[in-house]
Amino acid sequence: MTWAIERLDALKAGNMEVPPVVATLKMGTLEDWGPGWVRKTWTPSLEILNGDGSMFGGYLAALADQILTFAAMTVVPDENHFRTINLQMSFVRVGRAHPLVIEGRVTASTRQLITVEADFRREDGELIARAAAQQILLPKR
Repeated sequence: MTWAIERLDALKAGNMEVPPVVATLKMGTLEDWGPGWVRKTWTPSLEILNGDGSMFGGYLAALADQILTFAAMTVVPDENHFRTINLQMSFVRVGRAHPLVIEGRVTASTRQLITVEADFRREDGELIARAAAQQILLPKR
């Protein structure tokens, strides 16, 4: 079992203290995962909404980085850690204060890069946003 798999299992079970940024931003963790995919349901709190009740896009980008990191963790070799080197967001619809199902998946993995994508959907299946990233693999120190 790799360091990343142990961490994903602990996050899913709720047996791990989250990093301060996750607690501060009320990002939550994940509900489920398997090789190459992760999923969570997240409900925005009122304090992160814009004045018109829409979700702030930068906040969704932070959630994207988190879920894409979780997806990469499902395949990262034990001898590596990684960092996000590219993050792209496409906003399809205005998000409001409704729960989102966020699913991330690995689309490619090489010796140097893990490429990941994520969809943000309302519970009725309507696509709100899509994200993509690349994670560069680095040797553990």
